[in-house]
Amino acid sequence: MNNQIKFTTAEEAVKVIKSGDHIHLSSVASAPQCLIKAMCERGANKEFHDVHIHHLHTEGPAPYADPQFEGIFQLDSFFVGGNVRKVTQSGYADYIPIFLSETQRLYRSGAVPCNVAMIQVSTPDKHGYVSLGTSVDATLAAVECAEHVIAVVNRHVPRSFGDAMIHVSKIDLFVQDDTPLEEAHFTEPNEIETAIGKHCAALIEDGATLQMGIGAIPNAVLAQLGNHKNLGIHTEMFADGVLPLVEKGVINGEAKNIDKGKMVSTFLMGSQKVYDFIDDNPGVLMMDVGYTNDPYIISKNDRVTAINSALQIDLTGQVCADSLGTKFYSGVGGQIDFVYGASLSKGGKAIIAMPSVTNKGISKIAPVLTPGAGVVTTRNHIHWFVTEHGAVDLYGKTLQERARLIISVADPSAQEELDRAAFERFGSHHHYIKSYMKC
Repeated sequence: MNNQIKFTTAEEAVKVIKSGDHIHLSSVASAPQCLIKAMCERGANKEFHDVHIHHLHTEGPAPYADPQFEGIFQLDSFFVGGNVRKVTQSGYADYIPIFLSETQRLYRSGAVPCNVAMIQVSTPDKHGYVSLGTSVDATLAAVECAEHVIAVVNRHVPRSFGDAMIHVSKIDLFVQDDTPLEEAHFTEPNEIETAIGKHCAALIEDGATLQMGIGAIPNAVLAQLGNHKNLGIHTEMFADGVLPLVEKGVINGEAKNIDKGKMVSTFLMGSQKVYDFIDDNPGVLMMDVGYTNDPYIISKNDRVTAINSALQIDLTGQVCADSLGTKFYSGVGGQIDFVYGASLSKGGKAIIAMPSVTNKGISKIAPVLTPGAGVVTTRNHIHWFVTEHGAVDLYGKTLQERARLIISVADPSAQEELDRAAFERFGSHHHYIKSYMKC
């Protein structure tokens, strides 16, 4: 099958880009770096202008977002990753607020045009299929909608199954580049993260289907699950933390109602171990984000336990997860997709977990959110809230009960001030004080 593919150079392939085009880049570890570099060389030579770039977060450099390309490239990302955070905060790049589940719909509905999809794929199999490997997310939708699809064929891209498989006939231009994929390595959880991990793990029942994001807290949770049984995975992403549990047989997907026995995800980020794990593995389905993050699909499994993080929470249970005040820090991502999906699931639990204080010792639990902070999970959506000091269930609780419960897991140094704020806000007729003393 390889013989039927005509390879061209990255420099030649990106010549299809013209002024005013909208470009989709495949995300996370799959960002096609050789095409990005060639595109930026054309940009530096001022061969086009007003080219819009869209992606979820990407690993590795993002040179197109550099201020020097103002007027040439405009990055409008669906999530603000670490590599474009500064330029987005300073206004050189922008962000489209969108539920992760709907990123694919932006393309499919035509709300965001897609002229060129620049993707990275595995080598073709004997039937002429390549795999999108570590990132299906909104990329499949971009491939379906784009006028031109440029694929980097890379032997390091794992051959993952599910919606990741596409036929070479869907691709217009092929470029060969065998640069190893970007890896992400995570630090060992610290004392606070381990405590949060223990509180979350205590809420996870045998037979639960798990969703958790990336980073120290998810890894701390997974580290506590060694004695659990028949856990499943239906998530937007996973990393190295799940591998020991798969090897132990703890994660086997046996209790799932849909995709039984399969791990379902839409993108991955981790070390080479994770990429090797999904390669040719029929036990992993890499699916379109419109499937993985659809709350109604999520809710079809029982005991869905979704663990997501936050930057700040107020005393009524409003969760800010995308900005620090007015400065955008990340994005909505899949938090609401999974908070809602888990809360609709039979026996499901939606958990927001975060340290009670910042690295500088400032309480992340605040009387009111910082002006400009974005409410991602509303006070109507929140169920469980976890810090290193414990876990509280806010579902069905009044504002005063919520305040009391949230304060109970705040850092002790912040509790007095939070109490005072709660009393000033809710404390008519000493009702708040009375109920506080009861607890």
